[in-house]
Amino acid sequence: MATIHVDGKDYEVDGSENLLQACLSLGLDIPYFCWHPSLGSVGSCRQCAVKQYANADDKRGRLVMSCMTPAVNDTYISIEDDEARAFRETIVEYLMTNHPHDCPVCEEGGHCHLQDMTVMTGHDRRRYRFTKRTHQNQDLGPFIAHEMNRCIACYRCVRYYKDYAGGTDLGVYGNAARVYFGREKDGVLESEFSGNLVEVCPTGVFTDKTHSERYNRKWDMQYAPSICQGCSSGCNISPGERYGELRRIENRFNGSVNQYFLCDKGRFGAGYVNRKDRPRQPQLHIEGRTLTVSVDEALDQAIASLKGQNVLGIGSPRASLESNFALRELVGNDNFSTGMTQQEQQLVELAASLMQTEGIYNPNLREVEDYDAVLILGEDLTQTAPRMALSVRQSAKNKGLEMASDRKTQGWLAEPVARIAQDAKSPVYILSPVATRLSDIAEGEVVASPNDIARLGFAIAAAIKAEAMNGDISDDAKVFALEVARQLKHAKKPLIISGTSLLEPALMEAAAQIALNLGEQAGLTLVVPEVNSMGLALMGGMPLEQAFAQNYDAVVVVENDLYRRLPAQQIKTALAKTQQIIVLDHQETPTVKKASIVLSAASFAEGDGTVVSQEGRAQRYFQVFDPAYYNPEISIKESWRWLHAIHTGIQGKSIDWTVLDDVVEAVARKIPVLEGILDVAPDAGYRVHGLKIAREPRRYSGRTAMRAPISVHEPKQPVDVDSALAFSMEGYVGPQESSSLIPFAWAPGWNSPQSWNKFQDEVGGHLKAGDPGVRLFDRLPKRPARSFVAPAPLLDNDSTYRLVPVHHIFASGEMTVRTPVMQSRIPEAAFSVSRDDAARLNVQQGQRVTVKAGDTSINLPVNVVDYLPYGYVGYPVGLAPVVSLTDSIAISVDAAAVGV
Repeated sequence: MATIHVDGKDYEVDGSENLLQACLSLGLDIPYFCWHPSLGSVGSCRQCAVKQYANADDKRGRLVMSCMTPAVNDTYISIEDDEARAFRETIVEYLMTNHPHDCPVCEEGGHCHLQDMTVMTGHDRRRYRFTKRTHQNQDLGPFIAHEMNRCIACYRCVRYYKDYAGGTDLGVYGNAARVYFGREKDGVLESEFSGNLVEVCPTGVFTDKTHSERYNRKWDMQYAPSICQGCSSGCNISPGERYGELRRIENRFNGSVNQYFLCDKGRFGAGYVNRKDRPRQPQLHIEGRTLTVSVDEALDQAIASLKGQNVLGIGSPRASLESNFALRELVGNDNFSTGMTQQEQQLVELAASLMQTEGIYNPNLREVEDYDAVLILGEDLTQTAPRMALSVRQSAKNKGLEMASDRKTQGWLAEPVARIAQDAKSPVYILSPVATRLSDIAEGEVVASPNDIARLGFAIAAAIKAEAMNGDISDDAKVFALEVARQLKHAKKPLIISGTSLLEPALMEAAAQIALNLGEQAGLTLVVPEVNSMGLALMGGMPLEQAFAQNYDAVVVVENDLYRRLPAQQIKTALAKTQQIIVLDHQETPTVKKASIVLSAASFAEGDGTVVSQEGRAQRYFQVFDPAYYNPEISIKESWRWLHAIHTGIQGKSIDWTVLDDVVEAVARKIPVLEGILDVAPDAGYRVHGLKIAREPRRYSGRTAMRAPISVHEPKQPVDVDSALAFSMEGYVGPQESSSLIPFAWAPGWNSPQSWNKFQDEVGGHLKAGDPGVRLFDRLPKRPARSFVAPAPLLDNDSTYRLVPVHHIFASGEMTVRTPVMQSRIPEAAFSVSRDDAARLNVQQGQRVTVKAGDTSINLPVNVVDYLPYGYVGYPVGLAPVVSLTDSIAISVDAAAVGV
C-alpha cells in the first residue's frame, strides 16, 4: 500500500498501480482516452494530465500523465490545479479538431466515452472553422460499422484487436494527422472477438451494425442482468430491449468471468429472440393444421392428454434448472431425461465428477489468465469456449510480465513490457485434431486423433512422475511428452484444459491425471457443451436412448430439438410410440413441428432462470421485457410455469409456485447439490433504500407511443413479482449490495461502458459487492482422487475412416444458427480431409462425397485442409444431419466405395 496526497487529501492506494487507476478506484474523476484497465498504459492521448509536486512544500509542480506515473508512497498531485485543467481542455479541443461533431446522428451518442470526457474537461465550444480531414469508411462485415472521421487516434482499437485478442487483419496506416485504423481493404473482420471494438473504442468509429437497422439511444432501452446462452462459459451480459425487440447485447462486467469482453457469438448471436416464426401463443396441431388457442384451452388440452398416462419428460441443457426441475416434478424421477444423448451425458457427468475430486482446482476465467504454462487436450477453444481462449491468450503474456518485473518495470506499462518481452511467451501446448486459432501463441502443437491425444496425455502424466510411459506411442511422441512434462513441472502455476467436444472421455481423464500428478499448484478446466449442461449433470436423469427404450404413453419435451441430438430415424421411431407429444419451446424447431400441443415458452430475454457454467458457477438471468405489454395477444411464459400449471391441474390442486423464489426453494430443498442456488441472487423482496432496481435508465421515454396502436392511454407498467427488478426507470440505479442485480452500468457523468469503473472495488478488479454467481463445486464435498488408465490404441487399417467433430463458433450452436445476422458468417457445410487422405481418396477440393455412418448417409462437398489426423474425416457439427461418431464409416466418391 501507499499513501498519495490528492488536492490536499490523503488516500491509501495500491502502490503497484498508476495514478490514473488509483484515483479512479478512489472515485476521483480524471478524463482519459487511450488507457484501458485491460490494455495498460501507453500515454498517447495526453488527456489524463495532473499536476505533480515534489513534496508538500512544492508550489510550482509539473504536469505529468497520470496513466504513466506510478502511485508510489508520498506522491503529491492535484487534479483541480488550474494549469492541469487548462491543459486537459486544450488537449481535448485538439483531439476534436477534425471530429465531425455529429453526436445527433452518431450511434454512439449517449453511450460515448468521448462525450463523457469532453463534458468532464469543460470543452463545450468549437473554435476550429477550417477544412477538416476526412476518411473513407470501410465495410467490415455484418457486425461492425466503420466511421473513421470520428477517430481521435487513441490507438485503443489496434491495441485491443492485435495485442489483446490476437487479430491480424486490423491495423493502423498512414502517419501524422492522417492515421487510419482499419483493414488493408474492405472485408469481414476475422477475429471472433471483433465486437468488443464497439465498447473499446471511446468514440463512434466502430459501432454495432446489428443495432443500426432498428436503432435507439442507450437511455431508451430496457435492460436486465443476464447470462449469455451461447456456450458454457457463463459470461455476463446486459441485453437491451425496445418495442418488444432485443436490440443490443452489451458486456456486463463480472471480474471473475468475462470482465470487459465477450465473443462475437455472445454479443451478436441472440437475434433468434426476434424471429417472426416463433410460437408466441399456444398451438394445437390437428391433422396438418395449426390452431392458435388461449392459455386456458392449451392447459386444459395438456392436462386432459396427460392425466392417467405414463409420461416421459425430456429436459434440455439449454433450459434453466427451474424448468428442468418442474418437468421432473411433473413426470417423476424415473421418467425424467436430461435430454442429452448417453455419450454426451456420460461426458458431462465425468466432468462434474472430476471437478469434485480431492486435489483438483477448477479456476475461473480470470484466474486462467494468471497461469504460466497451459496444456490443451483436444479442445479447439476458440470454437467451443471462445472467452476461455481469450483468457489463455493473456496467460501466454505472463513470461513477458515476469521479465519486466525482473527489470523493475511495472506490468501496466504496455509498450516497455512488450519491448522487454519481444517474442517471449509462457508455454502453451495444444493437442487437437485440427489446427486452432491459438496456433500463434503455441510453443508446441500436435494434430492427432482423439485417441492418440488421450494416450499422449497419459504419457505426459507418466513423465511428470518419472514413470514408464505407455509403450504404444512413438519415440517422437515420448520426446514431446517429456518436454511438455518438463515445462509443466517447471511452471509456478500450470493449467490443463480439456473437455467434451471430441466425445472422448479419456481426454478428460488424462487431463485430470496430469493435474493430480502436478499437485496443488495445478489447475484443471473442463469445457462442456451448453449453457446449463453442468447443471443437468448435477441434477441427474436418464439419457435420451434409455428414455426412448422405455414404455410411455405421452412425451413432454422442454426446449430441446431432438433432431440435433440423435439421428432422425431414431427420433421418428421414438415419437411414433405415442400421439401425445407436448413441446415447450421458443423456436419453431423440427421437434416443435411434430408436437400435438405446443406451449409457447419464454426465451432468456422473456423469463427468469438459473444456469450452471462449466466452472460450476450458478448464475441467474432475469426477464428483460414483458412481450404481452406490447401485444396482449402474446402468451409467452417460462417453461416452469407451464409445467407447474399442468402438474397441479392433473393433481387437482391450486398453483403453489407463484413466483420464481418458490421454485428456486423447491429445487434447493429436493436436490441438495444445488442448494447453493439460493444465494445466487436476492429474492423478490430485495430493496435498496426501499426501491426496486430500475431496468430503465433515467431518461427512458416513449411508452405511450409504443402502445399507440393499442391505446393512446398509457397503462401501468408490468409488475415483476419474480425479482427485485422493476419494469420502469423509477427505482434504484447504481452500485448496490447485490452485483447480480445490476441491469446496466451508468453513473453521473459516466454513460459509456467505462462507467463500470464506478461499480468496482478497484478499477479493473471486481464488483464492489462481489462478482455474481456461486461456485457450487466449492461447496460440495470432495471425492477421493483415483488413477486413470490410458485407452488402448484403435486398431485401424489403411482402408478405415472415422469421423471427428469439427466445431465452428457460429455454426455449432443450436440458437446461433437461427440468428439471421449470423448466416453470412456460417461456413458452407463440408467434410474436411487432409491432403494425404484426399490423395488416397482421389478427391479434389469442393468435390462431393457421401459418408455412411450407421443408417445415415450424408452427401457434402470436401474441404481439403493441411492438418487433420490420417484416416479421419472432419464432421461439421451443427451443419450436417446427426450421425454416430464412434464407429468407422464408409465413404463413396462418384458412387465408388472407398472405405469400410
